[in-house]
Amino acid sequence: MIRLLSLARFGAAAVLILLAGAAAADDEARPYCTEDAMIVFDASGSMAGNTVQGLFSDVTRIDEVRSALAEVLPDAARFRKIGLITYGPGPYQQCNVELDFRPMWHASQPIMSVVKTLNPAGKTPLVAAVQQAAAVLEFQTKPGVIVLLTDGEETCGGAPCALGKVLKEKAKKLTVHVIGYQLRAFRWTGAQSYLEVKCLAEETGGLYITAENRQDLVNAFKKTLGCPMMSGLTGPPQSQPDLAH
Repeated sequence: MIRLLSLARFGAAAVLILLAGAAAADDEARPYCTEDAMIVFDASGSMAGNTVQGLFSDVTRIDEVRSALAEVLPDAARFRKIGLITYGPGPYQQCNVELDFRPMWHASQPIMSVVKTLNPAGKTPLVAAVQQAAAVLEFQTKPGVIVLLTDGEETCGGAPCALGKVLKEKAKKLTVHVIGYQLRAFRWTGAQSYLEVKCLAEETGGLYITAENRQDLVNAFKKTLGCPMMSGLTGPPQSQPDLAH
């Protein structure tokens, strides 16, 4: 009986070793992204609202986005340097933009530590936030990717479509993906139509993805933070920069 238990334990251990080896081999086979990415995260006042319009819910819009990002980031951050800019949190009804992190390896935990503490309050200066993300990525000399999350329109006087045209003309290869969260269910009274952000994505060759729930958000983050085969390396970079830079 003891011998059978020992064999069973040995068999279980062997299976775990094989699974770990398979996971490591899978990591080695996956492409490491050559373009750094910046997440531009909407923490404007509207993100404090319920996820279902007109119905009571104790789950806020920002909670849904946090959950989706927490599911996707641990995997995406292993294969790409990712940074974070937040817009909205801070003084109420102000055009607040904050550079939280420049692109770094293994950024999942640092990014989520910020996102979990955000208090949605301000307006929606998404154009200023994308401009700052582009500058961080050194868009005029380096390729890069921006993933913009927004649940509403620009409300600080910026022109998203015009920005897209400028980036298309002046950037080396900057792609702006836009994730529009429940934009069809909500309309805010911004100076610009929500269709402007779709133009921003299209002008830069990016994706415009609408999301209505957490699973939609998960799919959108996977699609935009993952790296296309054509833009990846076949193995890990020769060196990984210090996380503090």
